[in-house]
Amino acid sequence: MIYIALPDNSTRLLPFYLAMEEYVARNIDDDDCFFMWQVNPTVIFGRNQLIENEVNLDYCHKHHINTFRRKSGGGCVYADMSNIMFSYITKDENVSFTFNRYIEMVVNVLHEMGVDASASGRNDIMIGDKKVSGNAFYHIPGRSIVHGTMLYDTNMENMVGSITPTDEKLLSKGVQSVRQHIALLKDFTDMTLGEFKDFVRTHLCDKERMLDTKDIKSIEKIEEEYLTPEFIYGNNPRYSINHKKRIDNVGEFDIRIELKNNVIKEVNIMGDYFLVGDIDNRILRPLHNVPLDKESITKSLPDRIDDIILNMQKDDFVNMLLEE
Repeated sequence: MIYIALPDNSTRLLPFYLAMEEYVARNIDDDDCFFMWQVNPTVIFGRNQLIENEVNLDYCHKHHINTFRRKSGGGCVYADMSNIMFSYITKDENVSFTFNRYIEMVVNVLHEMGVDASASGRNDIMIGDKKVSGNAFYHIPGRSIVHGTMLYDTNMENMVGSITPTDEKLLSKGVQSVRQHIALLKDFTDMTLGEFKDFVRTHLCDKERMLDTKDIKSIEKIEEEYLTPEFIYGNNPRYSINHKKRIDNVGEFDIRIELKNNVIKEVNIMGDYFLVGDIDNRILRPLHNVPLDKESITKSLPDRIDDIILNMQKDDFVNMLLEE
């Protein structure tokens, strides 16, 4: 696997590294690629999440914590210079296989360090019953990207204060607070953060590609989209129907439907679920101008939903839209 390196060690805004993933995925295709990065205090939330539901904006402003949106699904994450972000880019397009392979690689590295880690849930790596790594998936034509956290250490006060998960989400994980659910890798190893990064790179990668000035300029061009207020905050119009639903092993959903004479005119599906297909063209647009009844909705949708929303069954999806 190729380690993608930057020509300097300066710390950049988080969207730069997301843009770097896209650039690498589109331009370096001779092998799987991997790189690590760190950011100043930042909250990153998923593509389909409403920022006001997930982020304590007042706390973030007061404590100078950046907030950015990513293009992958999944939940909200706090990151700072004491923990590490991993990015893995591969040709394989099978979501389950890609996720499992990546998580297995990381778990094996932790095992080689003597850490008793294991995979859990949709996207987590655990030490005992506590989470040390959460990961998300993003697909572009011909390439797949998995990115996630590795909690070597972190500012727990900022993590708890900046993210506002719902009570239902906390209960589903069997914990009473975010703090109780988190493991810090530093408590399970004698390695410094720098030694840990070197260990991971040595064990996962056998080649290096150093990006040059031309590469950096191209990445910064991609980064511009991530920095726009429209992308960060999204469009949040009022809807005539709004309800929430949690489906085990799929995620949390915030359903918003605009109706006229019981016909769907607009639909938006927010949440921390994982997208593995084109939800806009295969689900949302086909629902426009469809009567809000089970038969009409069922006919308008493809036979399978789980290749668009990970682990989602079609009947569950249709019933979710119709709930009040």
